[in-house]
Amino acid sequence: MTSPESQSPAPQPEPESKDRVYRSVPAIAGGVLLLAIAGWLGIDALVSGEGRTQWLALALMLLIVPLVVAFTLRPAVYAGDDRLRIRNPFRVIALPWGQVASLKSAYSNEVLTESGAKYQLWAVPVSLRARKKAARREMRATAQARRTMGRDEGRGSALGVRAGLGQGLGGGPEPEGPARAETDQVMDELRGLHEARHRAETAQGEVTVRWAYEVVGPAVAGVVLVAILLAVG
Repeated sequence: MTSPESQSPAPQPEPESKDRVYRSVPAIAGGVLLLAIAGWLGIDALVSGEGRTQWLALALMLLIVPLVVAFTLRPAVYAGDDRLRIRNPFRVIALPWGQVASLKSAYSNEVLTESGAKYQLWAVPVSLRARKKAARREMRATAQARRTMGRDEGRGSALGVRAGLGQGLGGGPEPEGPARAETDQVMDELRGLHEARHRAETAQGEVTVRWAYEVVGPAVAGVVLVAILLAVG
């Protein structure tokens, strides 16, 4: 009697790499606060208001809420192995890494395509205050490293031992990389991913842009309704 042949388990597919998601925490916090204030005032006007006030409150909420969501909660950047997807207030842009020419940081963070188009990264805003703070921190670290090196050199000269000098310098703390603002670090990560993947076969394709009608539609309806109420009133 022969024993049944053992069956080898089928190979499991490798898990797909997840996109890195970048969002602005201060913008989200501000958006939640604004929505809470708008909801409180709007509901109060709907409940206690009379006549045209209720309709005006409804129209303003229909206009304000989508705009607040669009500029605070909605923006996000999704960075995967094959593409960069940018969710801005009114558009969603999908950029294969092969179509990305460069990522620039000045007063705003932007991505430039091979065709010359430019798209702003709303979810990665530039903070000049954070840049100045990081620059001051880097200057302090550089000054401290120079003072430490000067003390080590003076101690080594007094002892007259070159080997001790070498050990003193080698045994000190390793110098850290340059201080960077958080959003600049994000841009560095995106540049590194672009550099590593822009020639990959799976990272080629066409740029696609989709308008966010779920945001534009209610906002336009709110504008029209407010205009009609103001004209009639």
